[in-house]
Amino acid sequence: MKIAGIETWRELVPLSRPYTIALTKTSEVELFFLRIVSETGLCGLGSAAPFAVVTGETAEACAAALAEARFKELRGKDPRSLGRLQRWADAQLADTPAARAAFDMACLDLFARSLDQPLVDLWGRCHESLPTSITIGIKPADEALVEAEEYLGRGFRCLKVKLGLSFEADLERLRKLRAAIGPGPKIRADANQGYDLEQTRKLAAELESLDIEFLEQPLPAADTKELRALPESVRTRIALDESLQTETDALALSREPIPIWVVKLMKCGGPSAALRIARIAELSGKRLMWGCMDESRISIAAALHVAYASPATHYLDLDGSFDLARDPAKGGFELVDGCLRIVGGAGLGVSL
Repeated sequence: MKIAGIETWRELVPLSRPYTIALTKTSEVELFFLRIVSETGLCGLGSAAPFAVVTGETAEACAAALAEARFKELRGKDPRSLGRLQRWADAQLADTPAARAAFDMACLDLFARSLDQPLVDLWGRCHESLPTSITIGIKPADEALVEAEEYLGRGFRCLKVKLGLSFEADLERLRKLRAAIGPGPKIRADANQGYDLEQTRKLAAELESLDIEFLEQPLPAADTKELRALPESVRTRIALDESLQTETDALALSREPIPIWVVKLMKCGGPSAALRIARIAELSGKRLMWGCMDESRISIAAALHVAYASPATHYLDLDGSFDLARDPAKGGFELVDGCLRIVGGAGLGVSL
């Protein structure tokens, strides 16, 4: 089997529900798509959602990395030579992890389709279905309560609440939310680097009484070592997101006393790199949450396949496609009672 061609394109997709986090405000997202076509007619699909605030990869940088001319040298190559293709991408797309992720997932999708198997089963499936959180952006407490009630009514049982612009407003919102929804649904909080150590200490004192499952990335990514000053009982409720981007970060953080890592394909460069991070987590006793940006079902499905192939997976935050006003992709997974299950057959199970 040989690569007959590689097609790429971009689409500006509005969000049905714009939102605010500590890092930025978002009302639309620029998505990039890649399709590898084999001479036998099989296709592998990939998608990128660059997030410059975190990785430094702008939309224009991603577009340049995914220019079709860049891939001409791969025509005639065997798409089943995954290691060679991944090394090519590591060299040619080194500074654009989202573009690299799109190429990687398309290669893996095509490879698994050529074997008529779901990708997760080639790696060894560990999970069948897990609940995903759904995100409430930074907004007044009364608006957050209305949104939470809507999500719970749709079957979600885990809410992720964005924090980081005003500590007092954040705390008020969390208290009102827990009082309104009661003790059943889980709440995760995400400060997106918006706090200092003292604010983190203050919120940590409330985590148990508010039954907050964990607090994600309270400090700037460069200040991770400051978290060592927190008591162990608090550190067990901390998750690292922006601090963990690459496999090198994972190796360094494996020695830090923070138990939860957030893995995103758009940060690390795709499913192959994510699987290597997952193995580091497994060996170092870390628990993984799989997160995302605002993304197409293609890349959400790819994240789900690698998540369900890792024993270190404990949590999902794969809600990135739910608020897209439109998505050119379909299939890949289904949402039932707030839980995600892989569907769709061979490869990633997605189609256009």
